[in-house]
Amino acid sequence: MAWPNLLRLVYRNIRVNTDAGSLIILVGLPAMYLVFFGFGFQSVASGADPGLGGGYLRFLGPGIMSFQAVMAGTVGGSMLWADRRWGMLAQLLVGPFTRLQYLLGIMVTSLLFGLVGALVMLGASAVLLGGALPGVLAVLAMLGVISLGSLFFGSLMLLISALVKSNNAYNSIQILVLFLVNFASTVFYPLSPQLPGVLKVLFLVNPLTYIANNVRGVYLSSLNGTDLLELGVLAAETVVLLYLASRAYLRSSLSLD
Repeated sequence: MAWPNLLRLVYRNIRVNTDAGSLIILVGLPAMYLVFFGFGFQSVASGADPGLGGGYLRFLGPGIMSFQAVMAGTVGGSMLWADRRWGMLAQLLVGPFTRLQYLLGIMVTSLLFGLVGALVMLGASAVLLGGALPGVLAVLAMLGVISLGSLFFGSLMLLISALVKSNNAYNSIQILVLFLVNFASTVFYPLSPQLPGVLKVLFLVNPLTYIANNVRGVYLSSLNGTDLLELGVLAAETVVLLYLASRAYLRSSLSLD
């Protein structure tokens, strides 16, 4: 009975998060980044850095694909927060579902949103560039990195939603995390030696930088040893964060009332 229950929870989570408003945020926002930033900064950025020599859109496309891991992570955190706030988690656990199944349902949902969102951005990048898609192995490698990133940020948002009890505090923390990891990463621009020291540190410790570097390395066929080392660090961080998030979730109350 475990697998049918898990699939029912995943289906329920997808239904809840595929209304028009949610899709605008999950897919529309990254798409707007791709279009407006891509064309808006193309003429400025193309000749500014050797890493952008192939065109800013080619640089930005893999970055926006990577950002889908963060957007997918917000799905899991928001689901747990809303279910606890409105008492839905307690109602679900009265039925045939267990706490572990609910947790797995959230993580699988985050993973699916990350993968689907990345594929949509990959298709949008191909349309804007007027070029062919990468090979099947390259696409699978990029999706593998984004899967790992989705698990990392899904665990992070799950940990936050399990610990925070104020609606305003949760929303504020989520917005701050989105802003910080997005713009203090290599999603929109390469790591430059001219960056101030504090910003450089933020870039170097930001997991989204590791995701973007690896996805871009596969996309542009420029993957190197440093990228692979970053991927290993990301994998270790994901395991630790997933453990902490699971512990916090299992110890948290079923309702915020």
